[in-house]
Amino acid sequence: MATKPATGEKLIASNKKAFHEYFVLDKLESGIALTGTEVKSLREARVNLKDSYVEVKGGQAFLVGMHISPYTHGNRENHEPERTRKLLMHRREIEKLHVQLTEKGLTIVPLRLYFKGGRVKAEIAVVRGKKLYDKRETEKRREADRETAAAKKLAR
Repeated sequence: MATKPATGEKLIASNKKAFHEYFVLDKLESGIALTGTEVKSLREARVNLKDSYVEVKGGQAFLVGMHISPYTHGNRENHEPERTRKLLMHRREIEKLHVQLTEKGLTIVPLRLYFKGGRVKAEIAVVRGKKLYDKRETEKRREADRETAAAKKLAR
């Protein structure tokens, strides 16, 4: 499921649970406004995207619930782990996301965080929640793909 990062990108963290819980409808790249100690913690890959989501308020997009652990060598200027972080996007992109959010059953979640050209980027996605039977169907398909791949490997 995880996509291979393009050249010049260094993966920090990915949200594997999102692919299990949701149908991904649309993907978008966004920058994040961070403090210095947050970037240093991200370089150590001390981040958790599990329960995070994107919220649109006042014409701006915010990433809520992303946990970045405090920097190990930080002092009193260390950041708060679960603060709300602003996403850096164009106004038209934010308006498009807001329209999609107002549609019933859709939400926006981060799929992965990565460094691109020295900057931290987030791949966010507009998603629709899966029902239990959808999750079972996805698991069956994945298991069948695994079995066919193993059979092909044995046939060689």
